[in-house]
Parts: sequence; structure tokens; C-alpha cells
Amino acid sequence: MLKKEDIAAAYREIQEAIVAGLTTLDGGALFEEEHWERPGGGGGRSKVIQNGNLIEKGGVNFSAVYGKLPEAIKKSFKTEQEEFFATGVSIVLHPHHPWVPIIHMNIRYFEMQTGDESMQWFGGGIDVTPHYVIKEDAIFFHQYLKKVCDQHHPDFYPKFKTWADDYFFIKHREETRGIGGIFYDRLTPQNTALTWQQIFDFSKAVGNSFLPIYTYLAHQNRNKSFTAEEKQWQLQRRSRYAEFNLVYDSGTKFGLETDGRIESILMSMPPMASWVYDYQAESGSKEAETLALLKKGIDWV
Repeated sequence: MLKKEDIAAAYREIQEAIVAGLTTLDGGALFEEEHWERPGGGGGRSKVIQNGNLIEKGGVNFSAVYGKLPEAIKKSFKTEQEEFFATGVSIVLHPHHPWVPIIHMNIRYFEMQTGDESMQWFGGGIDVTPHYVIKEDAIFFHQYLKKVCDQHHPDFYPKFKTWADDYFFIKHREETRGIGGIFYDRLTPQNTALTWQQIFDFSKAVGNSFLPIYTYLAHQNRNKSFTAEEKQWQLQRRSRYAEFNLVYDSGTKFGLETDGRIESILMSMPPMASWVYDYQAESGSKEAETLALLKKGIDWV
């Protein structure tokens, strides 16, 4: 059986590797490191970068927390158990450049400390939110994820791609947050026919896919010229990202309801965003083309 301490240690190593790679990729700023403690038990290590050459604001956060579940979480989990442990890595990057996408990744492990395997699971995912959807980049991203998934289970990519489409959906806008990716939750041997070690290996593979994916997407687009109008569109797309994270994101809700560190929870928010009243994209424009691709069910592979 896996030990939670080993899972947390592996996630810390993934955090370190990603921070080192992003520091090189950005080439203009260093990550600030902050250790924090959760009042109810455990803590984490936040690594934040701001005003770099590539990244305007970003965070690569690790946490390992434990203690008693709040009543709201117990009700949502439909359990009377109180003691929990959760560890994971969470990443969000907001680039300066409107042609370089926002990216989010999360890998996590959760358990109720009861000895009951039904009360422990892995979750996570990775998704990309382009300000402008570039079809070739979307195809690369999804093909990369499919390869990672296929190495662990033939059903993972189609199942988790659909899950991402449904999860990263801004209902009040009737549009997806971006081009999706994969999203999964509560993976156990019972619902995957894999061992705990195999599920853990998949979780680590998702984490290790982050750096090569974002390095490719950044290099493809970071040297393009852009206009003031394209920068304004970037701020408008950031506002949709903020809306999703504040209204729908389950990680934000869990962090707030378990007395997590506010700065780390809201690290995902963009440094600047814009809400334009009743915006209508001009027919045939790049903006209209992007909006037409913010739909569920697009087959990118």
C-alpha cells in the first residue's frame, strides 16, 4: 500500500523540477518561495513568479494538509468521518503575451484516515486557456495528453477529455474556459482496474507532462508581435478565467472551506482583467473564431 508521505515527497520533487524548468524558460525573473502552515494541521510551500520576461504572474504550489474536515465538506462527501489528509501540486501561469496561453495543472491525493480504501483517491488534470485558439497548438496539446493517458489506460483520454469539457465550462456564458484537456477525480483501483501504484504513476506522469507542454506552447508564440487590440482581448479572456475560478472551481471552494492559505488559493487569479459591457466580436475576426471554438466535444486529435 502506498504511504501518504511518499506521495507527498514525489509531489514536492515535481514542484521543484517544474520551478527549475520555468525559471529557465522565463529567463527574466526568479520564483519567490514562501513556507506556510495551516492552522488545523499541515502546510505547504508556495513558489510565485511575477513580472518575468514570459510570465506576468504564476504560481507552482505544493501542499500537504491534514486535520478535521469542516461540516460543509463532510456533507458534500456524504461522510461522518472527520480526519483527512490531502496533498498536491497546483499550477497556474498567466503570460504577458496574448498569443501565449494560460495554463493550469493540478495533481492531488486525498484520504480519510479510516483504513477504508474507498475513502482515498487521486485526482487532477491539466488544461489550457488560450486567449486566441491556435488549432495547431490545440492539436499538439491534446495529442500529447492522449499519449500520456494511453500509456496507463486506453479509456483514460476519451473519458477524462469529456470530463474536462464538462468541468471547465462557464455555464452562465455558455462557453468552455479554453480548449480543455483532461480532468479526473476519485481514481481508485475499484473504478480503474489499476493498482494504487499504477494510479500514482499516472498522477506523476500528468505532473511531468506540464513542463514539456508549456515549453513548446511558449516557444511557438512568445516572439510574435501583437497589437493593443489583441492585448485588450487578452484582458477580456482573463475575466472569463476569473469568473470560472470564483464561481465553479472545486479546488477554490475546498481551499476556502478548509481554512487554506488565501494567497495560495487565489494565486490562480490573473493580475489584471477587463469586463467590457455587452462585447460583440466582429464577424470573421480572430476573436469571433476563438469564441466559435470554445465549445464542448471538439475532437482535437
